[in-house]
Amino acid sequence: MPGHSGGTYHSQVTSRPAAAQRLRDLARLRRVRDRIDREYARPLNVEALARDAHMSAGHLSREFRLAYGESPYAYLMTRRIERAMALLRRGDLSVTEVCFAVGCLSLGTFSTRFTELVGMPPSAYRRLAADATEGMPPCVSKQVTRPIRNREAPITESHLA
Repeated sequence: MPGHSGGTYHSQVTSRPAAAQRLRDLARLRRVRDRIDREYARPLNVEALARDAHMSAGHLSREFRLAYGESPYAYLMTRRIERAMALLRRGDLSVTEVCFAVGCLSLGTFSTRFTELVGMPPSAYRRLAADATEGMPPCVSKQVTRPIRNREAPITESHLA
């Protein structure tokens, strides 16, 4: 049947470019994620990331969420909070200094996001973390204290005790 084989051929032809585009998008998304990992402390926004990836901001946000389970902004903030946790465990910087060192421009936004991910404010974490991880190798303390991604940490009495 000429009509039937033509339809099959047409769907194969159109699916190849779509698959190739998907692979190009995934490569771009990996580059965006790698850039966020490298440059988390620099001023980054979705528009600039999208422009550099040759995508619209909306397309980048949708595709990034599909690929990695969270928006580029949420991923960036998670990276910043992970680094902030390490700096706060050292204990030699104030919360404000840590906030700016990881690239946050607003202490309020930093504290709110930190509390959502970690389950306590950065000031409380700074006080407790030094004692909790004392004597622990850095590679172990990093794993034990990794923030929770994609959901808010429950605030329990044990965190505040």
